[in-house]
Amino acid sequence: MAGPNDGDVRPDHERARRSHGRPQRERQHKKATGHTPEKRTSRHAQEEHSGLEALERRQRREQRTHSDAPDRSPRQKRRGPERRRRNEPASNSSSEPASNPLSFDSLAKLDAYNEKSTRRTQEQEQLLAPKDRDQGHERRRKEKVATGRVLKDKTRNQKKVDCGGEKRRVVSGPLAEEGNVRRRGGYIAEESGKKRFGRKCWIAVLVIVLLLVILIPVGVYASKKHGGGGGSGGSSDDGPAPANDNLKGVDQSDIPPAAKNTYLDPFTWYDTTDFNVTYTTETVGGLPVMGLYSQWDDTKQANEYVPPLDKTWAYGTLPIRGVNLGGWLSIEPFITPSFFQSYKTNQGIIDEYTLTKELGPQKAAKTLEKHYAMFIQEDDFQQIQAAGFDHVRIPYSYWAVTTYPGDPYVPKISWRYLLRAIEYCRKYGLRVNLDLHALPGSQNGWNHSGRQGAIGWLNGTDGALNAQRSLDIHTQLSTFFAQPRYKNVITIYGLANEPKMIALPTSAVLDWETKAAAIVRKSGMQQYLAVGDGFLGLSKWKGQLSGVQNVILDVHQYTIFNKNQINYPHQKKIQYACQGWTDQMKQSVSVATGFGPTICGEWSQADTDCALYLNNVNTGSRWEGTLPTGDPATSVTRPDCPPDGGTCSCDKANADPSSYSDDYKHWLMMYAEAQMASFEAGWGWFYWTWVTESATQWSWKAGLAAGILPKKTWQRDFNCTSNIPDFKDLPENY
Repeated sequence: MAGPNDGDVRPDHERARRSHGRPQRERQHKKATGHTPEKRTSRHAQEEHSGLEALERRQRREQRTHSDAPDRSPRQKRRGPERRRRNEPASNSSSEPASNPLSFDSLAKLDAYNEKSTRRTQEQEQLLAPKDRDQGHERRRKEKVATGRVLKDKTRNQKKVDCGGEKRRVVSGPLAEEGNVRRRGGYIAEESGKKRFGRKCWIAVLVIVLLLVILIPVGVYASKKHGGGGGSGGSSDDGPAPANDNLKGVDQSDIPPAAKNTYLDPFTWYDTTDFNVTYTTETVGGLPVMGLYSQWDDTKQANEYVPPLDKTWAYGTLPIRGVNLGGWLSIEPFITPSFFQSYKTNQGIIDEYTLTKELGPQKAAKTLEKHYAMFIQEDDFQQIQAAGFDHVRIPYSYWAVTTYPGDPYVPKISWRYLLRAIEYCRKYGLRVNLDLHALPGSQNGWNHSGRQGAIGWLNGTDGALNAQRSLDIHTQLSTFFAQPRYKNVITIYGLANEPKMIALPTSAVLDWETKAAAIVRKSGMQQYLAVGDGFLGLSKWKGQLSGVQNVILDVHQYTIFNKNQINYPHQKKIQYACQGWTDQMKQSVSVATGFGPTICGEWSQADTDCALYLNNVNTGSRWEGTLPTGDPATSVTRPDCPPDGGTCSCDKANADPSSYSDDYKHWLMMYAEAQMASFEAGWGWFYWTWVTESATQWSWKAGLAAGILPKKTWQRDFNCTSNIPDFKDLPENY
């Protein structure tokens, strides 16, 4: 049955409390004005012809009325005790106003008065100017606050039930007028601030907690895998943001104004994990030590078969078993294709130069620093050690040190990540091969040098300038790394990665390398210096750089990039690794027949060039014959896969490794082990690379997970001394 309170979901004593002061206000109003509200109605009828004068008198009366109204704040302060009395019997004492509800007749009269008052106001507004009408609207809004009118949408709110299972009260006053009525999860916001939690919400919270318990570890694991079929894929931005807890004890005022918002301001760093965030202006060789701690420990060893860092490594006797951190501090499209996949071909985003230029300075810095922080982290070094590696080759670019006019590269941010990586290597007993992968002007014109296209180093208009800039960079670098803290952990220092000596004057490159070596030695570094073979072939290096001490020749071996080798059948590829490369290493490592100390700084187990962007962004492959370079010497427009292999496709080569057949997995393992045995005929090797986003056969981490690489670098079933199967059951095009 309908009652007097239908449509108002407030408790009776709440309605009574909000209505209690009205009869008293009416008596006060009569004393002040000489009439009752009913008399006011007839009086206004007589004054309608005066328009504005009537409004002014009404405003004065309303001001007096509001000044006589009880203050809301004391009433709010009384809400706590009153709420505790809600379930108690009503009292007739005048000291308990909340226990005296108005009668139905009184409420009806009050509603009738409100309706008459509203009609009078609407009639008066028709006589007012627009500005005055606006003022009238504002006045009525305040009247609603003063009288506690129920909102028009009370029926809709009455139907909603919150998590506590109770009907929510219709809210009036400033909160309702401003549209700020809201619910906080499973809580019911009552006037006293007391919160109740319903059974339904407890169930909801438990479900959410269970989901978080399940999903968070899965998400973290996936982010650390870097996703993808390669066991590494997905964007290098994956994973939760670093906590940067070590900033909590640092006062931002300690950062000088000149350093704020620069690469030396730790409050601008995306990741401060394991960095010393105490600000310092100290530099060595003009390069900041900011981020480093003053203490270090060189007693760690990578595994039981190699000496700790503070003991001498017997190079030439004890083989290097190392891995590269490619695509990290020097972007390489096939390692992190996610940087390039969102762009259209006609935009020409093909390398780090065009990528950073497209992004612009601020976005490029933000994007690449997140990549530096997330793509390689401490647990990668721990896993590298666990896999049996003892050396790490770290490619980095000249813009870690400086940039030049016109460069779009992100300057200097990668420097601190390079320093942190060296400290992680130290922590796990891993020796470091520093590899300057990109020089000013580009030393080879390939995308991993920063800029794809023409060679601008020792070549072209600015060739000499860029060569000198490169020497200046080595002055800074070698001065910095000549510090005692790096004596044991950095054992190989690279001068220039893959200078394209088949396109540059050999004498000019050798002259530059001689000058660079002199600079490094003058700075105090006595580590081995690495120089690339320049693709001349190992046999061409006999007697070169004979005046420079402790130099290692670095050769990179891939059958898939060598003409007429990518199409070798499976058996022949392993035979070539065991015989051809082994013979080359043996010849080169002896000064009597070759250069002397020789390592293989890059190799992989890939038997096709099918990986996405391996041959540049938006280009095809030799394997499928879709590589028209415009140069007859390098173009491949017909499939270059093994004879009689049928139609060659990259689909299976790029497939998830879980779909590999047992025969193919067996071949991949044997091919990798053959290369390791071959390169250990020299001073050792570095696999290219540790992790990729999607290219399984280029990622040791992914290959290890897929079971196509040995669990430890020294645990091998094949070492080129046993017979090589013909793999007749393995299709040559797969």
